[in-house]
Parts: sequence; C-alpha cells; structure tokens
Amino acid sequence: MERHSNCTSSSSENGVLDVKPLRSLAPMFPAPFGFNAITQSTVPPFVRVTPFGSSPAGSDSSYPSGVPPAFPPFSFHKAPNQKPMNPDPVSVATHVGDAHVAMTPGANGSLRASPLSTSAKTPTSGTFWTPSATNVSIDEDEFPSLDDNMPASGRKTKRAGRRGSNQAGSSGTDVKRKRPNKSLNTELPLLPSSSNHPRESVEIVLMTYDALRRRLLQLDEAKDVNRRQDLKAGAIMAGKDLKANAGKRIGPVPGVEIGDIFYFRFEMCLIGLHAPSMAGIDYMTASFSDKDEPVAICIVSAGGYENEDDDVDVLIYSGQGGSGKHDKKQPDDQKLERGNLALERSLHRKNQIRVVRSTKDVSCPTGKIYIYDGLYKIDDSWVEKGKTGFNIFKYKLLREPGQPDGIAVWKMIQKWKENPSSRGRVILPDISSGAENIPVCLINDVDDERGPNHFVYVTTVKYLRHTTSMKPLEGCMCLSVCLPGDTNCFCAQQNDGDLPYNSMGLLVRRKPLIYECSVSCQCSFNCRNRVTQKGIRLHFEVFRTKDRGWGLRSWDPIRAGTFICEYAGEVISKTRVEDDGEEDEYIFQAMYLGEKASRWNCGPELLEDPDINNSNEVFRPFPITISAKNSGNIARFMNHSCSPNVFWQPVLYDHGDEDYPHIMFFAIKHIPPMTELTYDYGLHGDEAGQQEIGTGFMSQRAKKCLCGSPNCQGYFG
Repeated sequence: MERHSNCTSSSSENGVLDVKPLRSLAPMFPAPFGFNAITQSTVPPFVRVTPFGSSPAGSDSSYPSGVPPAFPPFSFHKAPNQKPMNPDPVSVATHVGDAHVAMTPGANGSLRASPLSTSAKTPTSGTFWTPSATNVSIDEDEFPSLDDNMPASGRKTKRAGRRGSNQAGSSGTDVKRKRPNKSLNTELPLLPSSSNHPRESVEIVLMTYDALRRRLLQLDEAKDVNRRQDLKAGAIMAGKDLKANAGKRIGPVPGVEIGDIFYFRFEMCLIGLHAPSMAGIDYMTASFSDKDEPVAICIVSAGGYENEDDDVDVLIYSGQGGSGKHDKKQPDDQKLERGNLALERSLHRKNQIRVVRSTKDVSCPTGKIYIYDGLYKIDDSWVEKGKTGFNIFKYKLLREPGQPDGIAVWKMIQKWKENPSSRGRVILPDISSGAENIPVCLINDVDDERGPNHFVYVTTVKYLRHTTSMKPLEGCMCLSVCLPGDTNCFCAQQNDGDLPYNSMGLLVRRKPLIYECSVSCQCSFNCRNRVTQKGIRLHFEVFRTKDRGWGLRSWDPIRAGTFICEYAGEVISKTRVEDDGEEDEYIFQAMYLGEKASRWNCGPELLEDPDINNSNEVFRPFPITISAKNSGNIARFMNHSCSPNVFWQPVLYDHGDEDYPHIMFFAIKHIPPMTELTYDYGLHGDEAGQQEIGTGFMSQRAKKCLCGSPNCQGYFG
C-alpha cells in the first residue's frame, strides 16, 4: 500500500533515469589542513597544562565539587639539542600539533617529550620548539556542578594512577582516582582501544555518549521529569575515563575533522576538542624560550557575547566576563585575565586556535548546533564599548588558508534553501516528481552524465500480496497520543515496555523489530510512535560521485537516531533472485546488520539499568528481499561503507507479518550537511568472496571497496 502524502502519488509517468552505482563511499570532508586523518602515528599526545599556572603535584583541591578530574596532569619538557627560539614573541609560531615526539617516563609520574625524527614540520616563523607544562588543575568552568541524582559511577571519586591507558597523552599520576570498572570491556565492546584509529575512537566515544544520553532521556520522559541528561551522561563517562584525546594541545585534535557537528558542549569535552563545558575560551599555559605564558587553544562562538561571524574566514570574537549573566553581578568592564589574557598572548605568540562556530537547531527551539570550523590565528585586538556601556575586549581571528570548508557549507546551503535555482548543475529539481514531502534534486557537478537509467519513483515497498490480506497489526487504545511510561499502552508493550522514539522523534535504541502505531490504533497521526510512516523530513539531493556512480546526501544536519528513509522497491521471491540472469545491483536482503550498527546501543549499560536486556536485541535476519531496480526511492542511491553513518531497522506499521517488515534507515551518528549517506552492505574482505548468504547470490557480487575509511576491509558482498 502506497504511503499517503500531500504530494502526487507515483506512476510510470514520473519515472526518471538511473545508473548502477558502484556502492561505495569516500568521506565528504577531507582531513584538516596539515593533518593526516588516515595515519596518525606521528601525532604527539595531548599537552595537559594549567589555564592559570602550575599547582602542587597531586593537588586536586581545584576540581569542582561532585565531578572527578577530567584529565591526568603531566609534563612536557624541552627536548634536548634544540636551538634557542627567536626571543621576539611576534615571530614565534606554535606548532605543538605538528610536533613529532616520543613520550618517555619522567620523574614524579610525568612524561618527557623527545624528538622522534628530524622530519617534523617546521613553523612558518621562529625555530621548532616543544612547549612544556607543569602539573595543573582544571578551570572551574570546565565541568558544571551536578545534582544528587547522579549514580555512584558519576560522582566524585578519588583519583589513582591509571595503568595501560589507551588514550593519547595519558599517563600515571600522583592524584588518586577510582579505577574504571574492569567489566566495561565486556559490557561495552566498542570502547576505544590502542588499536583504534583516532577517528574511530572519537566516533566510539560520541556514539556511546549519545546512546547513554538518549536512554537517560527515555527514562526521565517515562517519569515525566525534566533534567539535563547531557550533563549527567557526560559526568558518568568522565567518571569512568571514557574519553578520547585526554589532555590539552595546540592545533588539530586527532580524529576530529573540520565540519564535524555537535549538539552538546559535553561532546566536545569528551573528545578533547574544547575542555570547558560552559566557558567559551579554552586555554593552557605553555613554556616558551623566554617565559611561561597562557595561550588560547580553542574558542566557541555560541552567541552569548557580541561576536561578528558573518564572514566565513574572519571572526570578531568578544572577550569573556563583564556581562554579569553568569555570576549574577552588575555589568562591568571586562578584565585582562584568564581567557582574555590567553587570547591577548596568542596574538603575540601567533599560535593556532581551534574555532567552533554555532547555529540554531531548527528541530529544538532552545538548541544549538556546534560546528568545528578549523584553525585560526588572532590578527588584531582592541577594546570598545559594548551594548551595556562597559568596555569589552575584541579579537579578530583569521582562518588559516588551505583547509576544508566548515561554516561556509552551512551558509552556502542557506542560500540554496532561500533560492533553489542558485544551486548549480541541477539536472532535475525533484527526482521524486512530487511523491516525497520535500523535493529531492538531482545534481551532477562531476561529469556530463545526464542522470540515472529509468526507474519508477515509489515511496514504500510493494509486497507480493496486498497488505489487507496479510496478518493485521493489533492496535492500542490510547487517546490522542501514546505517552511514555503508560503501562496500559499496547504498542509500548510490544516494544518491550518503552516507546521506541523520544519526544523529538529520534530512535532511542536499535531493536530486532519496532512496532509503530497502525490504523488499528486509537491514537492520532501526531502520535510520537508514528515516525517512519510519515515519510522523509530532510532535504536530500542525489549527486554524482567521482568514482562510485550516484550517491545520496542531505542539505540538513542529521542528528544521531534521525529517520532517514525507507528502502522502497518490490519484494521479490527467492526463485526470481536465483533465476534472474542479469545481476541486480539494487537488491536488499535483511541478512546482515554490520558491526557498527549492531553495537549502536552500547552505553546505557553504564547506568546498571535492570531494564536493559541485550539478550532480547540479538540480530534477527529476515527472509524479505527487496529489489529497487525498476522501482524505488532515494535509498537505492545509498552507497556502501565499511564505516557507515546509517543503519537499517525493521519496522511494522501497516500489517503484522513479522517476516516482511519495512526496512527503515536511521542515522548512526551526527551527520554534517553535504556528507554522503552510506550503510554497510554485507560481508567484508575474504568473507565477501567465500561465504554465501541466503540463496548464495551474494558470493557472486563481491566487489572492491572504495569507501576510503580507516578500517576499510577491501571487499564487500
């Protein structure tokens, strides 16, 4: 049965052209300028230093109450045989992120940095140098105070030296702390390890954090309470040392790419991009050849101050303090201290500063989206009167040349949305011919190919028999909408007691099978348990890739757990698959989920939640086979990746035959605009050419993988 919508239904007359994609992927955003995102072996560990000077070894008195120290303090020492640096501070360039150093144990649990080779990159001005730092305490703004509702695992604990840590820059320390739970490695198989690529480690931490936050939100919604699940999830992870890139550094952060997006400040804390969870200026004290000075390493332009950010290459940033908003004091002149002083020193030291810009989250009235925009340097500073009539510091930052686009992509897309005709190289303004809720444009800015081969655009799957003749799906008796925590809701009971989506329509946990509300239910079409049946809600475009045929991407940012689309097409029998002499490039078999998708739920185990039962979430293959060769939708253009950002989830809503669900796609992680959407097709490496799946036709379809991800397996089938 076709999905009803406000648009014209599909027919044979609205078919378009189609070409067989090679089903593979390359990342949309390349590595940051001067930073190799594929091989990170030469990137030094983080520098953990104080924002305002040194503190006695082992001192933890400066840590905020209720939150354990976030990062282990350690020392960098000047490497031997280094030439003296130019004493002129203006000519000094800080290239800590580019230094090639080896870490060896030093006195009192510190680490000593020594040059690995003479091939290290040289600063554009001044002489190559290695900064140093002493044991330090954390800025009081780095972690907020937490309420007493936090579980024991997230409360303040005594710190002990960590052994065998797999995080960059971690070391033994003389500050006591509770060791992480030894059972976590079995409970959370996706936790970062020393064998992980930096990008993979960052994604694992972020995926675990968001899974934990979503579960906390689900539990709070069931109890009808309103709390900050983002802070609670972050404190739990920090308390268990579940972080990537522990410490501080100048320059790029391993595993973090320009264009990456974040919906919570704590996400940036956990991956080492920006340590303070509230303050906009992150800084450290580094030892130069002449003296120790604080320098800024990262700033967040979140709209709290009078910043000017219309230019994609220039940012006019206002200093912190003086507004009276955060300390409930009267407005006053800003003072040249802490973050403001660090920015002023960075003007003279000419060190690179990571810049995170922000934009409004249209899906949440009070939310923001943070975009990592790359490396900047301060070009000028001055003092002027602010809107309150008091003096504020102003800093002019210029973006380093040669970097991939960050915020520029967002501003470009905004122009397209305001004037779709401004999008160049458009072949068709709507490949769906009105069948989708939002037009899907067809773009080719690569070659002269005029579009895919002919196919009929449909919005749902066509079964072998009509849904009215299939087993009906039993409905609920809820009035108006289904509510979380309602034990009488039959749809919640079918979904193991919890509604599968939160109040924002995001999937909370992957399940073997999701039961959405159906025509048999008494609730309205606005019920939160009717997500996938409403069709797409994102602005997609089908585009021509350089070497993988056609692909799919979105103009909108996509949050983890967001519904993408259904795999539409025609259900075919095994006999037809076996008898079809021509290989069908558009066949989907629900026989393989993928490692990343199968562990998407990892994280809530940290709550020691008795309601979490992973034994009920073992992957279940389905006999359904869908072909999108002759009829399909945007899902037929999604290519393969060994590191996918999308996974499939079986859903029932218009019938009750559990062997033939709808195949729905959801976002594994936060996906920036204009990033290609991909999922894991099936077996990898040697298995793709040797092992048979289902009828065995997959073994004949093994292809060379071109996804380019750090853990690419070479082949897929």
